[in-house]
Amino acid sequence: MQALFPVAVWGAIFYNPPMPKIIDQHILREHDDLMRKLREWDVAYHADDDPLVDDATYDEVKRRAVALEAEYPELAAKEISVAHSVGAAPKKKFRTFTHAVPMLSLDNVYDEQETLDWLKRIGGADVFCEPKIDGVSFSARYENGVFVLGLTRGDGSDGEDITENIKTIPDVPMKIQGAPDVLEIRGEIYISKRDFLDLNAAAEAAGEKKFANPRNTAAGSLRQLDPETTRARRLRAFAYHWGQASETFWHTQSEFFNLLKKWGFKTTAEWSRLCSLPEQIAAHTKLIGEIRATLPFDIDGVVYKVNDIAARQILGEVAHSPRWATAFKFPAARAETILNDITIQVGRTGVLTPVAELEPVNLGGVLISRATLHNADEIERKDFRVGDRVVIQRAADVIPQVLSVISHAPGAGPFQFPAICPVCGGDVIQESGQVARRCMNSLSCPAQLIRGLCHFVSRKAFDIEGLGERQIELFVGKGWLKEPADIFKLIAGHKSQIAELDGFGEKSIANLSTSIEGAREIDLWRFLYAIGIPEVGETTAKLLSKKFAEFDAVRAAQVWELTAIDGIGEVMAFEIRRFFENENNRRIIANLLGEIRIKNPAARPATDAQPLAGKKIVLTGTLSRPREEVKEFLESLGAAVSSAVSAKTDIVIAGENAGSKLADAQKLGIAIWSESDMIRVGTG
Repeated sequence: MQALFPVAVWGAIFYNPPMPKIIDQHILREHDDLMRKLREWDVAYHADDDPLVDDATYDEVKRRAVALEAEYPELAAKEISVAHSVGAAPKKKFRTFTHAVPMLSLDNVYDEQETLDWLKRIGGADVFCEPKIDGVSFSARYENGVFVLGLTRGDGSDGEDITENIKTIPDVPMKIQGAPDVLEIRGEIYISKRDFLDLNAAAEAAGEKKFANPRNTAAGSLRQLDPETTRARRLRAFAYHWGQASETFWHTQSEFFNLLKKWGFKTTAEWSRLCSLPEQIAAHTKLIGEIRATLPFDIDGVVYKVNDIAARQILGEVAHSPRWATAFKFPAARAETILNDITIQVGRTGVLTPVAELEPVNLGGVLISRATLHNADEIERKDFRVGDRVVIQRAADVIPQVLSVISHAPGAGPFQFPAICPVCGGDVIQESGQVARRCMNSLSCPAQLIRGLCHFVSRKAFDIEGLGERQIELFVGKGWLKEPADIFKLIAGHKSQIAELDGFGEKSIANLSTSIEGAREIDLWRFLYAIGIPEVGETTAKLLSKKFAEFDAVRAAQVWELTAIDGIGEVMAFEIRRFFENENNRRIIANLLGEIRIKNPAARPATDAQPLAGKKIVLTGTLSRPREEVKEFLESLGAAVSSAVSAKTDIVIAGENAGSKLADAQKLGIAIWSESDMIRVGTG
C-alpha cells in the first residue's frame, strides 16, 4: 500500500498550479446575463413572493452558472456571484437578525441516475426520506424552553423578524420542555389546500383579488405587519431540522423527529420513511408521488437526508447547501391544449416577455388559460405558432409554461417578435450574448413607469415619504405623473384635485409637499441610482459618483472609461453608455434637472484622508442602528462593506448574537471590532 505522506510532501514542493484560463468576452457576457436573471428571480421568489419562472428553468440557469464558475473560478467571487447564494436580502420593513447557524438551501436531483450518484457520494449511509413541503422556511428560537425569536430564511445569513406572526401559528408551540437551553427549530410554514380554497372563495365573494397559489399566499401572509392579518390566513407549520443548539443529545434524524413530537411540533413523520437501500428510496419516492394529490398540503418532491448525525458532520457542506441532503424534485403536471394567440408583456425592467393565450384546460385541478413562453429565442427554437396544438405543464405546481408543439395549425407561419415596444413604440434591443429583448424607453414607457417611479422615490433614491405604490398608481392613472419631473410639480399643479381624493387630508398633503420639497437636493450617487440605469445598483452608483464626481462627467463617460473602474464590466459599461445615448432618457433627465439640484461629492474629504480608506469590512449580529445606516456611515469613512467574510476582509464589526461570520473571522485572524470601536474611529 502506498504511503500518503510522500505524496503530500513532494506534491507541495513540485506542484505548479495551472495558469488561469483566459475568459472569452462571450463567456463574460453569458455569465453576467445568468447573474442578472438569478438576482431578479431570487428577489421575485424569496422577497416579493411572486416567482417569475418555474423551478426547472431556475435550476437550469443556476446549473449553467455553476458550471461556468467551475471552469473559470475567477467568476465565482462571492462579491458578484449569486450562483451559490441562498434566498434574497430581507425586506427593509422588518427588523433583521443574523442566523446563529446559516439557513442553507438544498441541491436537487431529478431522476434515478442523479439520485444514485448522490447516494454514491454519501457512501451508502441510511437515508431518511421526507415529503418536501412547498411552503416558506422559518426558524424559531427557544431559550430555556420559551419561544423568543422567529425569522425567515432571508438570504440564508440574515432573516426577517417575524416573531409576532409566528405566534399566531398553532403548530409552533410557545413553550417546550426537555429541550436544550438554546434551540433553534427550523421548518416550513404552509397553507393547507382546503384553507387556500376557502380564502379564495371569501376573496371572490368580497370582490377582492384572488390569491395566486398556496406557497405565495403563505409567504405574503407571514410578512404582514399586522399579526391579526396573519392569524386570519390560518397558517400551519411542519418542523424538520434544527439550527443552533446548546447541546445535541439526539443521534439520528428519525430520533429527532420523535423529539419534535414530544416538544409539541407537527412533523411529516406519517409520510416519511427510513431507507437503507436505493430500491427502498425509489419505492418510497414513487409512493409519495402517487399519493401527492390526496395530501392535505402541497409538496413538490421528497427530501433525502443522511440519517446519522455523526456521518453528516463528516460529509459537511458546500457554500450554499449540505452534502448530506438533497431534494428529489417531482416532474411537472402536463396537459394538451390549443395556443390561441401570443401576446407580449413589458415588465418593470423593460424586458419583453411573450405570453401564450391558451384554450382553457384543467391541469392539476387548476384551469389554465395563459402560460409563459419565456423569450423570443424559446419561441424560435421550439417553433411556436398561433393555432398550434401544444403540451403545457405547471412546473413545481406554480407557473404554467408551454413545453412543446404537437402539431402546427394549417397555414400558420412563424411568429414575428416585435422590433418596437408594443406599449410605447420605443426601440427594442437585444444585447450580444443575452436572450432578453428590452424596451429602451426606461423612463417613459408606461409599462415601466409605475415601477420606475416607485424606485425613484424609494429610500436609497429620492426618499419621498407619502408617495408609495398605491399613490403613484393613482396619480399615473389620473395622468398627473408621466415622468419623474412631474413629481416635483404634483402639489402645485393638482393640490385641489388631490384634496378631493379619499385618504388625502390637509395634513397628509402638507406632509407630502414637505417631503417632495426636501428631495429637490440629492447626492450624485442617489440620483444615479434613482434614474434606473440597467445593471446599476447602489454599489455601482457609488463607484461612478466617486470616480467622476459630477453628473455631466458620468453621462459623457465612454465605455473604455467605465470599464477602467474596478467593479464595472463590459456589459454594465455598455448598458450605462446606451442609457445616456437614448433620446427619450436624455429628454426626461433634462426635465428632471430643471426641478432638482445634484450635490456632487467633490468637496468631501479625499479618500486617503478617510480613516477607513480601502478597508474591507463585514457586519454581523444585531446592531443598535439599521444595517443600511451603519453601512452608509462606514462608506463615508472610505470603507467597502461586504456581505461575506474572506481572506481579503480587514475588519468584522460584531453586534449581539453574532454567528458564523464572527467564527470565520476568528479562524482567519481578522480584526474584530465592536460597534463602539467603529464609532470611536469614525468620530476621531
